[in-house]
Amino acid sequence: VPWYSVYGNHDLQHDPCTCSDDRADCAQINGNLTDLDYFYMPDLSWFKEHPELGLEVVALELNHFMLGWDHSKTRDQQEFEDCQYTACASKCQENTKAWADEAFKLFHKRATESTAKNLVVFSHYPTDYFSSVPEFVAGLSDASKHHILYLGGHRHNVDQSSTTSTHPNNNWLVGGGGGWSCDGDSQGFLVVEIGSNFELTTYPVTVDKNICCQPPGPSPWKGQGCAWLGCDNCIDPKMCECRSLNPDGPCTQCPNSTAKGRICSGTSCSDGHF
Repeated sequence: VPWYSVYGNHDLQHDPCTCSDDRADCAQINGNLTDLDYFYMPDLSWFKEHPELGLEVVALELNHFMLGWDHSKTRDQQEFEDCQYTACASKCQENTKAWADEAFKLFHKRATESTAKNLVVFSHYPTDYFSSVPEFVAGLSDASKHHILYLGGHRHNVDQSSTTSTHPNNNWLVGGGGGWSCDGDSQGFLVVEIGSNFELTTYPVTVDKNICCQPPGPSPWKGQGCAWLGCDNCIDPKMCECRSLNPDGPCTQCPNSTAKGRICSGTSCSDGHF
């Protein structure tokens, strides 16, 4: 079974894609549906028709709205915050804004032209990140031609209570499973069942939150706010003091900090490819 994908914010921090005008430079783009060793992502935003399932998948690159959690920001104030970790912050901002504009155009085009009963639309971000683009939320809520199921992640939980409603259509936050953090008690994944009449039924499958959300233990790292040093990307200048206080961490000292090939997590470090 192929894994349909879009970029998340962490994916783009070191991807050549952000600094280039050539999509061929994007490390994760893969248009070979039969190559199950890689995610299927033929472009930054893309669509795929599945008439045998009565649906069309529409995938959207919307990292430009990483700060969309702040509803005081207008559309003109949106930006991809993680451009600061790339080698080309200005070009990265230019690209991610253009990619978002392309994504919205693709969504509205497919909503108008698709003949599928259902549209399954997804991006890295949940619906509440798009208060500055009300026409997009309105489009996701339009059931005049399709039933639209929207799926977004980024926030680490599985729920419908924290997102902006798209009634009479449907949407879910599907970022549960731990990892970087837990943002709620509902950790797991979402199941979408397709009935014989192509009706979509959705329901979450969750586990005890303590399986995914381990209580924090004592930090091995010196310095206030240095607990994340084990996840340091060796680029953020804000971590320079932490690197100085923790020479056994995964990064060399500033300036021009680089990865030492050590993976640090919890209370220990191990050699590996960082």
